[in-house]
Amino acid sequence: MATETTTDQNFDQDVLASDTPVLVDFWAEWCGPCKQVGPVLEELSTERTDIKIVKVNIDENPEMPVKYGVRGIPTMMLFKGGELADTKVGAMPKSQLEAWLSEVL
Repeated sequence: MATETTTDQNFDQDVLASDTPVLVDFWAEWCGPCKQVGPVLEELSTERTDIKIVKVNIDENPEMPVKYGVRGIPTMMLFKGGELADTKVGAMPKSQLEAWLSEVL
């Protein structure tokens, strides 16, 4: 499964109503670290069937970042059962992301 894009309008349906845990990547086109973590998330999305990965462009969708208190990007939030389970801020290597997912899931 490849990473998907969600919007302020679709967030509740795509993330909160999902039966599968969802990793939300808040990012922006101008963010260097976001571009570093993007391919890692894409790779994880094809390797793992136990989570869904969605991206939210904060410039095009300002409501959700405000609602969830995003102050720096990339910010990754893991939602389980419609609830925020954990948050990580900043780019990290694949091994660190995998360890975080294993710990929270």
